[in-house]
Amino acid sequence: MDASQYADLFLTESREHVSAMNQWLLQLERDGAAGSAEPISAIFRAVHTVKGMSATMGYVVVAELSHELETLLDRVRRGELPVNGELMDLLFRSADVLESAIEGAVAGRDVSTTEVLRRLRAFAEPGVNVASDRSTGSDDASPNEWTAPAPVGSGTLVRIRLAPETPLKGVRAFLIVQALRRVGDVVIVVPPVASLQAEQFGHDFALRIVTTSSEAEIERGTRGAGDVASVRVGEDDAQKMGQAPSVAEARRAPSPAPATLPSDDASAPAAPIGDLRDEIMTSRMVPVWQVFDRFPRLVRDASRSLGKRIEFTIEGKDIELDRSMLDEIGDPIVHLLRNAIDHGIEAPEERTAAGKAPAGRLKLSAARDRSAVVIRVSDDGRGIDRDRVLARAKVSGLVDSTKAALNDEELLRLIARPGFSTAERITDLSGRGVGIDAVYTRVRALGGAVDIRSQPGQGTTATLRLPLTLAIVRALLARAANEVYAIPLTHVSETVELQAAALRTLQGSEVIVLRADVLPVLRLRDLVGLERRDCAAGARSDRRSRPASTDRARCPSPRW
Repeated sequence: MDASQYADLFLTESREHVSAMNQWLLQLERDGAAGSAEPISAIFRAVHTVKGMSATMGYVVVAELSHELETLLDRVRRGELPVNGELMDLLFRSADVLESAIEGAVAGRDVSTTEVLRRLRAFAEPGVNVASDRSTGSDDASPNEWTAPAPVGSGTLVRIRLAPETPLKGVRAFLIVQALRRVGDVVIVVPPVASLQAEQFGHDFALRIVTTSSEAEIERGTRGAGDVASVRVGEDDAQKMGQAPSVAEARRAPSPAPATLPSDDASAPAAPIGDLRDEIMTSRMVPVWQVFDRFPRLVRDASRSLGKRIEFTIEGKDIELDRSMLDEIGDPIVHLLRNAIDHGIEAPEERTAAGKAPAGRLKLSAARDRSAVVIRVSDDGRGIDRDRVLARAKVSGLVDSTKAALNDEELLRLIARPGFSTAERITDLSGRGVGIDAVYTRVRALGGAVDIRSQPGQGTTATLRLPLTLAIVRALLARAANEVYAIPLTHVSETVELQAAALRTLQGSEVIVLRADVLPVLRLRDLVGLERRDCAAGARSDRRSRPASTDRARCPSPRW
């Protein structure tokens, strides 16, 4: 029996186990050795399950990696290895490579596991000097695969290659640069930081740093940011890196049908389709935890890299969203989390001086609200510097020079403008505006809305309001001439019957007073470029040659 029919099921279940591994690893790191028994056992069980499933499926690379990781965990479980920072780094790295190997196996492509296998075996074998083994910097790629040019100038040359299949490699590269800025003065980066963040590079980049730290300290600072396959410190030396043996292609011999995976039940009755919309919606909905569960690792790595303490919580993980929508929201949330960590939450000493707890609070939540899902990222940091944003907006000519303050709506409009930043240098992220334009553009393209509220010294909350699905959108239909337009209900607050007598003119524009609010009136015909209709004669007239007041006189009620 062909086991490939179970590939999708294997992928889904394996992802769940890797996600559980990451959650238990985070708890293990928080609790330390004193509370290691339960997390280690849980991680061991997850790895053991992946090992059994991958062996049954014939995924040799995944099975081999799982076996070596299982061996290491068994030694930790028996108390033969201490739970320390070096072990935690290896376990986190192994979880990342295991996830990449799983994805690669199902997709039919090879993922190199040579470097992490070497480190796992070094840890698992008693008497091996693991620290000296790591310092060689060797990896599974040859030196001639370095593509980024070495920058010329003062300072020590540092070349970094990210691990293959690194998720969010632009974010990871930025975190590495930030980590090295704490070691010394980074004077040049190739490609520039902006290109790294936009992922406009391969898997390697280079920089020069002026520092009094040793080469070993530079390497430790680099590797501490995570997902680093190799580091070369100092001027080019082809022999310094060495060359690791190549990875042989995994043999995929036929294997028996997996006994632990359920088979299709052809005799199961089909579900009755009484409501096509509900059926389609239900079949496409997936819980947001499938994306949210990767963010604790991102927050952990970023906070460690920046020297900050952050308590990260997630709420509403069981809220469901259309799977196509779920694939699209990951990057906007990453931007918001990164902004909160980099620019919102203060360093421990700054928080203590302000009377706050040393650890900042960062929360990601999801909730249902009628036909939409609301996602919020909130922090208790310093808040957005409105005076700084206003000053930059005045210099750029975006607001009147006499304006004294910004409300939340005005603040969002400014920081969401492409290219708007309060950064002192182009290559440095020092303002909240960076990345918000990308969030705003992506969410609006999905038919959603963005709202940002910020209080100085208290924090910032960014709210994304998204439709449940892109497959079926509930809409309000409006007719203009012979054309029908659909307005997504996500953007409809309420509908009211508009009478011509309620219309007013304010500074040459049509408005209506609704309760206590003065609202602008926008005519659909004008928005879509159609001619106004002469209601009395039933003829069409050119709206550019006939005043709007003429149309209103002939049309006792508005014609959209």
